[in-house]
Amino acid sequence: MVYRRTHQVVKRLAARRSAILAAARETCAEGGMAAVQIAPVAVRANVAAGTVYRYFPSKADLISELIADVSRDELAAIRRAADAAPGPSSALAAAVTTVAVHVVSHRKLSWGILAEPVEVDVTESRLASRREIAGEVEARIAAAIRAGHLPAQDTALAAAALLGALHEALVGPMAPDNLEDQAKLRDAVQTVTLLALRAVGVMDARARGLVVQAVLPTKMAAGA
Repeated sequence: MVYRRTHQVVKRLAARRSAILAAARETCAEGGMAAVQIAPVAVRANVAAGTVYRYFPSKADLISELIADVSRDELAAIRRAADAAPGPSSALAAAVTTVAVHVVSHRKLSWGILAEPVEVDVTESRLASRREIAGEVEARIAAAIRAGHLPAQDTALAAAALLGALHEALVGPMAPDNLEDQAKLRDAVQTVTLLALRAVGVMDARARGLVVQAVLPTKMAAGA
């Protein structure tokens, strides 16, 4: 007789998997990707280390799924913000602002996802993550071009360049280290968003207006 999992069992297994990923995310946010080890993640998730291995057979599997999980959340946030904007240019500004807020609000986590050296190979997961986010930004650039708000350009290259600039400015080795202050954090987000809009061809006055209009969270934690 074939065993079939009941709905409650499926829900319990999914909840445990989510708890493990949440624990991995919290661990990375506090100590960087180097801190994401099976044993401490298990302790934080209140499960045995063997349980973690049942869901994620290796550390590489755990980190790869962590990267994918964080990227899914970021992508959903970008889409919500852009879809709520009144027009294509505003949608692009909202998308860029959301990326910047995500990066600057969770700097250790973002650096871990993007580029922090790890002892296992998660290159493919990192590339997939960046391509998804870049693809969403590219779609917003393309929509603004179709509406006549931006000049014709290589949208894929433009999106990749914008993300590279945002990441380098806000979470890379050259990023400022004083963003715990909420006013400075907000200024940094608005500055890089303005730079991004100018780079794709938004006129300065219009770019400034879009930045001012873009909705920012009332409270952003630096997460550094």
